[in-house]
Amino acid sequence: MSKTILIADDSSSLRQMVAMTLSGAGYGVVEAVDGLDALAKAEGKIISLFITDLNMPRMNGLDLIRRLRAGSAHRFTPALMLTTESDVAKKQEGRVAGATGWILKPFNPDQLLAVVKKVMP
Repeated sequence: MSKTILIADDSSSLRQMVAMTLSGAGYGVVEAVDGLDALAKAEGKIISLFITDLNMPRMNGLDLIRRLRAGSAHRFTPALMLTTESDVAKKQEGRVAGATGWILKPFNPDQLLAVVKKVMP
């Protein structure tokens, strides 16, 4: 059974690129349009990794990670930020929220897969 990765990003084209990269490598993929959608879609499912954008409507990526870390079934699930934000303060805020890693957009598919393999149990 393949491991499932949830992608949360309000850009459908970016979600499609990430999904194609991951599914091409044999992973199952669940797509969400923002943090609230991601929480709803993760409920009751076994998710091996979350990949989230930072800036999204309704619930941003940092808030999503904070919610995941606040005692849910996904408290220890790795969570990567995939964002255009390269600001050191934002990265620090991500670490404090519980982000496992930070990947800058535009991403390199090989780099993304290498990071996914490194952080996923």
